[in-house]
Amino acid sequence: MTGVKAEVRVHRRIAEIGRDAWDACAAPHGDPFVSFDFLTALEESGCAVERTGWAPHHLSVEDEAGRVAAVMPLYLKSHSQGEYVFDHSWADAYERAGGRYYPKLQCSAPFSPVTGPRLIVRPDIDVDDGRSALLGGALTLCDRLNASSLHVTFPTADEWTWMGQRGMLRRQDQQYHWFNRGYATFEDFLTSLSSNRRKTIRRERRDAQAGLEIVALTGEALTEEHWDAFFGFYMDTGGRKWGRPYLNRAFYSLLGQRMADKVLLILARRPGGPWIAGALNLIGGDCLYGRHWGCTEDVPFLHFELCYYQAIEHGIRLGLPRVEAGAQGQHKIARGYLPSPVYSAHWIADPALREPVARYLEREREAVDAEMAVLTEEFSPFRQAP
Repeated sequence: MTGVKAEVRVHRRIAEIGRDAWDACAAPHGDPFVSFDFLTALEESGCAVERTGWAPHHLSVEDEAGRVAAVMPLYLKSHSQGEYVFDHSWADAYERAGGRYYPKLQCSAPFSPVTGPRLIVRPDIDVDDGRSALLGGALTLCDRLNASSLHVTFPTADEWTWMGQRGMLRRQDQQYHWFNRGYATFEDFLTSLSSNRRKTIRRERRDAQAGLEIVALTGEALTEEHWDAFFGFYMDTGGRKWGRPYLNRAFYSLLGQRMADKVLLILARRPGGPWIAGALNLIGGDCLYGRHWGCTEDVPFLHFELCYYQAIEHGIRLGLPRVEAGAQGQHKIARGYLPSPVYSAHWIADPALREPVARYLEREREAVDAEMAVLTEEFSPFRQAP
């Protein structure tokens, strides 16, 4: 294994690092959300930039030959929006006590509650060396910028454990993921469910598909007309959920131009009519990631069809081990998506805040573990425990 230099560099645009250098570290993981093209699209579209409270401060570390050996997607934040790991109560408590919670440093794939690598080390580099350099650099930058804290959200389980061993506070939450247990078809998946759940899902799919044309688009089949329609769906859902959607129309064009082969866009319409609903997925090396959904017409069960059942069908077709259908939603359990842990790690500079947060997180982890066990045992739709 090759070693790394101690020096850590800070980059205000990911373009300063370059696609080849960044993806030499990130691409082997097969995660589209930490790819150069995805993060660049967020910056070039104006979504993840200083003006929106996401000021890039990406880190890089070089090896002994002067090549980029490890990278970290890092942002200086002036708020806690678009993160999906809620620390608003920490910020409120600290500021009521006279502290200043913002700015803070955030290591994440912006606006994307998906698990993936965060301390990203080139495969031929010693992992501990690379991670240690990045984490040390982030903590040093935190001090230099007078930031209150460093937050690493949705890292892998291995990274989470590693950061906890080095003094980071560990937080655990849950999402609902579908796992491919060797199914060759959607019908194989249905066979693994209880009789009642099979009947319910077949009825929901039948009702959702009645009178509709449903198409799955990827690669060269994607056009600006499709993105126009989907952006309308996204704006409707985002406006109702968040008040102000995080992404803009330019982002989707860049996504289509640069990552079309990683996009699976599922759209629905009445034959000959305009598109009325859509669900956006990104294709990873070992996962299909459901991201955004929206509609302009309320069709019973269409949300379940486009977001959950179509995702399972295509996950099986693509031979992927799992489908992640986004944050929250216990209703996903009945559709075969079981509780699964997701993680974050936190460093807080002020002991007056760090110590009570540490105690809270310890209790929270126990509660999350207990809830996942109960939900799986009592509500799993499978005939036998998976």
